Amino acid sequence: MKIHHISENNSILNKFISEIRDVQVQKDAMRFRRNIERIGEIISYELSKELSYNIEKITTPLGSKDIALFEKDVVICSILRAGLPLHQGILNYFDHAESAFISAYRYHPNNDADFDIKVEYFASPSLEGKTLILADPMLATGQSLVAVYEAIKRYGTPKKIHLASVIASADGINFIKDKFGSNADLWIATIDDKLNDKGYIVPGLGDAGDLAFGPKQ
Repeated sequence: MKIHHISENNSILNKFISEIRDVQVQKDAMRFRRNIERIGEIISYELSKELSYNIEKITTPLGSKDIALFEKDVVICSILRAGLPLHQGILNYFDHAESAFISAYRYHPNNDADFDIKVEYFASPSLEGKTLILADPMLATGQSLVAVYEAIKRYGTPKKIHLASVIASADGINFIKDKFGSNADLWIATIDDKLNDKGYIVPGLGDAGDLAFGPKQ
């Protein structure tokens, strides 16, 4: 799996990352969602460089011009509910893409730190032979992405998979490397070194779903 760590090179991306981490700025849920959306747009721009392109002739009022345009075979699949703002940012750039949505959450059967990943809902077009962008803002342990990938395989085999996340842990990246293999690229805005004993990214930013949409029961 090829890893694209976007914030390795300084850019305006740093500002958006700083604001989604900042405990004071986080209090504005609308700004938090917008910053995740902006990060999705930046990831999309970088990711677009790796897509397949065809030459198309475009007619202008004064003539015509051959322009390389990417193939319109993209499906964006986001993990509910935290993935919705990231999904919108990606969709802003890939506005001809199809959309898929899947639910995945941590289930603690013994009310302790151990958990399983429950996948209960999936709505998707066929993925056969298409370019799949699988979006989840937080790549912590990596178990959610793997569970989701296993669940969606029956909808077809994508020709290419792009994983898009805002913050990843080094452990999570190492966990998914072998699970996705050479057919997948990971596009990550920034990487943190550690997970705590509950499997959350440190320093991270907290619960992205709660920050975007409010606390859940």
